[in-house]
Amino acid sequence: MERIYLGEFEELVLLVVAALQGEAYGVGVMEALEKQANRSVNISAVHAALRRLEAKGFVQSEWSEATAERGGRRKRLFSITQEGSLALAQVRDVRFNLWKQIPGFTSNLSFS
Repeated sequence: MERIYLGEFEELVLLVVAALQGEAYGVGVMEALEKQANRSVNISAVHAALRRLEAKGFVQSEWSEATAERGGRRKRLFSITQEGSLALAQVRDVRFNLWKQIPGFTSNLSFS
C-alpha cells in the first residue's frame, strides 16, 4: 500500500470537504472547522491546505456561478476525489488500529 502523506490539519480540511459534498469553499471550511473542531482557523491556512490537497489529487475544484449576494463574485467549490476518499480511509484505519492497541480504549471506540 502506498504511503499517504496527510497532516492533521489537511486531514481535518479533507474531512470537512467530504462532509460538505461538493459545496465546500474556503470560508465555509474555516467556519466548519471552528465550529466542529473548536479551534481558531486562519483563512490563509485553509486556502493553503486546499491547494496542497488539490496538488496531491485528494480534492478537485471548480468555480461556481456568480451570485448577487456575493457582489457578482464566484466561489471556488471543492469536492473530494476517489483518491481523497482512499486517503481518508487509510488514515482512519491506521488510527483505529493504533487505538485498538491501547488497553482499555477499544471498548470506548465507536464510529457510528
